[in-house]
Amino acid sequence: MFKLPSKKPEDTRHKGRSYEQQAESYLISKGYTILERNWQASHKEIDLIAQKDDTITFVEVKGARSSKFGHPAEKVDRRKQMNLVAAAERYISENGLHGYDFQIDLITIFKGRLEHYPNAFECAD
Repeated sequence: MFKLPSKKPEDTRHKGRSYEQQAESYLISKGYTILERNWQASHKEIDLIAQKDDTITFVEVKGARSSKFGHPAEKVDRRKQMNLVAAAERYISENGLHGYDFQIDLITIFKGRLEHYPNAFECAD
């Protein structure tokens, strides 16, 4: 006999949206303007794209309520980082934003605590 998944996909999506909304509110409170939410390029997605002054920031948001599967930052493996960089480069190219500075940040929400990691991954500009 097999065990059925304990979480429905819509529950997971709802939690993800909740974490993204918290991250968005945080960024706005720090003076960022949100340019895009859940921007997609083929199978790659950027949770939030924000701007502050002359810097475009691509934001990956990860959250968890418990440590059962480790810290949320651990979910951003090398493959995910490469996908984020590729998606960011595509966004820059498609929107003609070559005169701006860029960075990729990570925001984690772990056990109710939000942490912001600026320049978490390299982004070519």
